[in-house]
Amino acid sequence: MLTLLLVILLVTIFIEIYFRTRPVYVNIARKIDGPPVLFFLQAIKFLASLSLESTFSHLRDYAQTFQKTYRFYAFGRLSINVIRAKEVEIYLSANRHMDKGQFYKFFSAFLGEGLLISKGDKWAQRRKILTPAFHFNILQQFLRVFHEESAKLVTLLDYGIEKNGQDVVNLPPITSRFTLNTICETSMGVKLDSMEEPDEYRKNIYSIGKLLISRILKPWIYLDLPYKLLGYKREMNRPLIPIHSFTRKIIRQRRERFHEEGAVDFAHGDRENVYETKKRRYAMLDTLLAAEADGLIDAEGIREEVDTFMFEGHDTTSSALTFIFLLLAHHPDVQEKVFEEIKNLVEANPGQSLSMAQLSELSYTDRVIKECLRLYPPVPIISRETSEEFILFGCKIPIKTMSHIHIFDLHRDPDQFPDPETFDPDRFLPENIEKRHPFAYVPFSAGPRNCIGQKFALLEIKALLKHILLHFRLTPITKREDIVFIADLVLRSRDPVRVKFHRRR
Repeated sequence: MLTLLLVILLVTIFIEIYFRTRPVYVNIARKIDGPPVLFFLQAIKFLASLSLESTFSHLRDYAQTFQKTYRFYAFGRLSINVIRAKEVEIYLSANRHMDKGQFYKFFSAFLGEGLLISKGDKWAQRRKILTPAFHFNILQQFLRVFHEESAKLVTLLDYGIEKNGQDVVNLPPITSRFTLNTICETSMGVKLDSMEEPDEYRKNIYSIGKLLISRILKPWIYLDLPYKLLGYKREMNRPLIPIHSFTRKIIRQRRERFHEEGAVDFAHGDRENVYETKKRRYAMLDTLLAAEADGLIDAEGIREEVDTFMFEGHDTTSSALTFIFLLLAHHPDVQEKVFEEIKNLVEANPGQSLSMAQLSELSYTDRVIKECLRLYPPVPIISRETSEEFILFGCKIPIKTMSHIHIFDLHRDPDQFPDPETFDPDRFLPENIEKRHPFAYVPFSAGPRNCIGQKFALLEIKALLKHILLHFRLTPITKREDIVFIADLVLRSRDPVRVKFHRRR
């Protein structure tokens, strides 16, 4: 073990010396504003002092300090930290800089090369396969599940208040339960009611996020060999093995039903006909199984995409719902206006489950959701790797430079959003949107690699808001200023986020 550590130390020092003698990176680091340049010993000391909480707060402090896109330089690695719309447009507006940042390779043990991570032709093919699964008519069918699961959650909360007096609720567990149920029944075509693994899956997802961020903060385990020999891979496998077991079980269950229902014929027929089918609910997983029958994807590829969508489709929306409920609790006037808008729509359509078209009439609710996603974007940071040179602050940025788009800070640019910490849904009135840079607000990313499931998520959020606010009035317990965020794959609080639910009479 001592020999291994010595080898790692020597290799790291060699890399440091190599990069320090490459003037292109050092010159950029000296010309563009950013934190102090950190060479070997300084970088080791700095990284050793970081925790998940301090990492998040350091990034916010840097944004406040520099007030513009800045660079970070440590261990001979240059990264550009993008916090202003003008530079975001460079990365997201066209078919360039589309490859995800180098840190995403650490996610491969978890997600393989699914849509989130894959690049080039593989990404293009997977995107083409999966896009029909989010067709308007498919989402309309999914809406029934959103209503059903929302009603179940209302019943669960009502039972807690009626039987146990539990009106103070920690939001993340209940929003996560709801979104995992909906993603599995809609996109995977599998109900979770009969399974025991979902609670363990959610717990393991939290563990995976912490372990992945921890690896990013430890350059000495970037290489697979030290990562394995120092025991980190074994630690990662503890939550990873049951996660993959759970997703494979879902695939196996749906595969059996897929063949039983004669859906193999769908793979060779007119896919558009499925959009009009009323007898069976179309699932994203069926799309993948049909593509497998066409030879476009293999079993491991299906596992990659299911893991990707199980994680992305439930954890991000759970985070969004948590902070939407928190903000509504803190702003009773806004909450009451959303309630009235929903109530009026329901009364105008008695005896109906609201359709997509009807939910789209909730214009004020839509603005509220957007303002919540501005303040608390579910994915606070995304990374890209530059695919071509470009000029930034008079410096030529080389190919393959790591670039991190800090959505959390972008959404707090005072030039685009005056008094940025104030909650104001009217920021999203059409006349106010027109005044802003088109890349000032990107909660679902933007451009060719935008979130494929954003319409799914927004529809799910509106459906749950409809059910919750018709039955409950929310008041705050957790204060916004008391929230301590941690560095994670999604926006997550270190502590519980609590809201009080009052039954409406």
